[in-house]
This record gives sequence, structure tokens and C-alpha cells, in this order.
Amino acid sequence: MAPPKAPTSQPSLESAEDFLSFVNASPTPFHAVKSAKERLEKAGFKQIKERDSWSSLKPGSKYYLTRNGSSIVAFAIGKKWQPGNPISMIGAHTDSPCLRIKPVSKKQNDGFLQVGVETYGGGLWHTWFDRDLSIAGRAMVKDKDGSITSKLIKVEKPILRVPTLAIHLDRQETFAFNKETQLFPIAGLVAAELNRQGKSEGENVDSKPESTSFEPIKPLTDRHHTFVVELIAKEAGVDPEQIEDFEMVLYDTQKSCIGGLNDELIFSARLDNLMMSFCSTMGIIHSLSSTSALDSDPTIRLIALFDHEEIGSLTAQGADSNLLPSVLRRLSVLGSSDSGSESSDDSYHKVVDTATSYEQSLATSFLISADMAHSVHPNYPAKYESSHRPEMNRGTVIKINANARYATNSPGIVLLQEVARRAKPASSPFCASASSPGVPLQLFVVRNDSSCGSTIGPMLSAALGARTLDLGNPQLSMHSIRETCGAWDVEHAVNLFDSFFVNFGELEKKIVVDE
Repeated sequence: MAPPKAPTSQPSLESAEDFLSFVNASPTPFHAVKSAKERLEKAGFKQIKERDSWSSLKPGSKYYLTRNGSSIVAFAIGKKWQPGNPISMIGAHTDSPCLRIKPVSKKQNDGFLQVGVETYGGGLWHTWFDRDLSIAGRAMVKDKDGSITSKLIKVEKPILRVPTLAIHLDRQETFAFNKETQLFPIAGLVAAELNRQGKSEGENVDSKPESTSFEPIKPLTDRHHTFVVELIAKEAGVDPEQIEDFEMVLYDTQKSCIGGLNDELIFSARLDNLMMSFCSTMGIIHSLSSTSALDSDPTIRLIALFDHEEIGSLTAQGADSNLLPSVLRRLSVLGSSDSGSESSDDSYHKVVDTATSYEQSLATSFLISADMAHSVHPNYPAKYESSHRPEMNRGTVIKINANARYATNSPGIVLLQEVARRAKPASSPFCASASSPGVPLQLFVVRNDSSCGSTIGPMLSAALGARTLDLGNPQLSMHSIRETCGAWDVEHAVNLFDSFFVNFGELEKKIVVDE
């Protein structure tokens, strides 16, 4: 008889599984903000609004605010905070490339019902073919009292598909298609919809009595198929007539999951950039897990998750807006009525003129721009610079570019390296020892003969003047409908961000550049 095998110790995948619940609940930026809000509120964060006075905000407390329902800023104020002190920040984004339903989407061709869509961001659109798709977003609903409110919509049932053309009809070596004419999904058959409505063949599938009242814009049921409006109304729990307008995108109904022979991978939609949005949120929450976490902290800990990064960020809720600067300006003067007294942490200066406390805070603050990075691809090794080939599950990647497509520089690398050194040990089997502290980091630059993407880092560092570093977890298939990353890198990033918030106040003073 063979001797029994020794029991194996399988490290926990708790962080990866927690991320799966986050991303599966978040098919749109609106849902991602809702998912972040739920976690923040559970951790004791209170909601505030931009339109209100913030004079009641108190040191030792935690708050969050949203803009457009698709961007969120959350922060915790140290009890030793004084105007002009540093703010530790992590910025990420909530949006991903997708197909969005057009304002007039009703289409019908050769017996099929189709839905008109437009492309959002720089997606790998060929990956959207032959997937089980549904719709999600927000609807503007008129209540019985005449007020209009926003309701989140997520239809779980697969209702759409963009079908490929059979190889027998077009033997092209490179898959090519027209995004305006050949990327429209089918939603069903005209005959089936006529039958559902009790109509005869040949009748108009969406015909309705002509309205006698004036409408500035055609009614929704004139612009979209009836079944689309009815599905949205059912999900919102209202009558179709109450839906005033909506913003809907398509998403893949296949759930994100852990994969790989040894559960070492994550197969998921929207890794770019819900992975970093999740890790930022959990990083600040973990940094505040102790009831005394803010007692001796002279800083503010802050995360900002922006919409519209994939299309340039130049919107009211994008990183290139006044959202973060206006929040920081308001925070920089908190406690200004007591600004004449010395900070209990005498290593920070006494603020003499609160008119400059905003600029003083920015000069000592630090921003981590957290956006997913590229893993080395085993089928395309020549696409990567020989000495900079990030691997999955080997830690978060610091992104560097000589032409400032990323905002990283040496002082930031030095700071983050010390943050990583002090981080809680990860349970990853790829770490040298789970008993010793620290999480691994990697470095990445693109080849000189390759183009380089960018992030919110350069634009925010330019707007704020705050020190900034770009990083992200490595992944494959970026901008595909289905992406891949390392399961253990979730915990690596969460622990790294936790350490950043806990240790920044001490480390900031030790890295001197402008003496």
C-alpha cells in the first residue's frame, strides 16, 4: 500500500473571489460606483454631496461623494490633520470599452430584429462577436409625483448576439468588418415578436396609435424596439410609460471566474479597470480596519474612481475635470479655524496663511495612478522589451515612460518600494515567504519601436502638481470582452495600497527632492 500523501496547504483566494463578486455586479460605471459605495458604507463611510457645505466634516471621520453616479471620491481624515498637510491618493477608473445603445436603436432587416449600437473606447471589437450579451445601465424614471429619478438596470438574461459570417461565405485570413454596418447585434426574429404581440405577419412589429400631443423628441417606443423599453421598465419596477430616457450598454452575461490548472488565473470582463478600482477601494478600507487607525494620522487618505478614462477623461466626471481639484481644495482648509495652533506632529509646518494651504497640501501629497498593466504574452514575446517583461502573480507593475505617457519618476519609485517592503505578506504561493512582510513589484517600459498607452496619471499630475506614480496589475487581452490576469495579484495590490495609506505620512517626510 502506498503511503498517504502529505496534506498540502492551499493559500487563500479570498481577495480574488471577493473581486469576482465586485466585477460580476458591475457591468457599467454606474454599477461599479454602487458596488464601491456598498463596501465603503459597510466600513463606516458617510455620504456627503458637492452641493452642500462641508463645514461639519470632522477629523477622524470617513466620507464619500459621487458625481453623475459614475465617479466616486472617498476619503478618511486623520485626527491630527491640519490645513496644508499631505493627502495620500489613489486614482483609478470605472469605465471599460463597450458597445452602447444608440439614441435611435430600432432596426429590422431580413426577418431579424436588431439593435443599433455605437462603440465606446478602443475595444477589441472582434471579441464581441458570438457572445451572449445583455444590457445594463441607468434609466431616468418619472415618478407619480412628477419627479424624475435614476434607476440602475441590469438585465441578466442573454438577449443579444453579434453573429459572425460563416467561413464558407468569406474565407478571409484576417477577420475584418465594418463597425457601422456589421457590428449590430440581433435581438430576435420579427415573426416571434409579432406572435408575442398577437399581430399578423406583415404588420409593423412596433406600430402604435399616432400620438396627438406634441413631443420635442420622438417617444422611446418610436426610437427603440418595444421589447427593449419593456425589459428596462420591468427591471426598474415601473410601467414603460414612466421611462423618460436611458443610457444602456451591452455586456457579456458570462460570469467572471477563477481559472487555470491551479486556480492561478482570473478570466473576466472589465479587468481594465475594475480590478484597480476594487483594489483601491479595499486598500483604503483595510487601512482603516483598526479603530485607532486615524488617531495619530496627520494626513487624509483618499481614493478617486473616475468615469470616461477610455475616451480621454475630458468630461464633468472624468479625471480631466475639476472633480479631484475641487475636492482637494475644500479638504485643504478643513480645520482652518484652528490653524494658528501647532500640529501635534511637529514635523509638519505650522500653517500661517490658510490662503495657501491648498498649494501646501499638493506640494507634499502623492498620487498613485492605478490602471492595469501588460503582462508578457507567451505567443508574442518579441513585442516586449527584453528586460521588462512583467509576469502574472509576481506583483503589481510600476509603469515608466521617458516621454511622460506615465507619470512615474525615481522619487516615486523609492517611496513605493518602501511601501511594498512594509506591506502585509501575501498568501500567494509565488511569494518567497508568507511569514515575512512585503509584496513584490515589477518594472515595465515599452519597446522603443512600440506605441505606448497612457493613463489619468499625467493629466492629474500636471493639473495638481502633486508627485505621481503609475502602476497596475499585469493582464493579457487588454480591451477584449474577456481578459485574463493573475488571481494572486489581487491580494498583492490590496496589501500594497493598504500599506501606502498606513505608511505615507511617515515616508513622505523622508524622501526629499526640492530642498
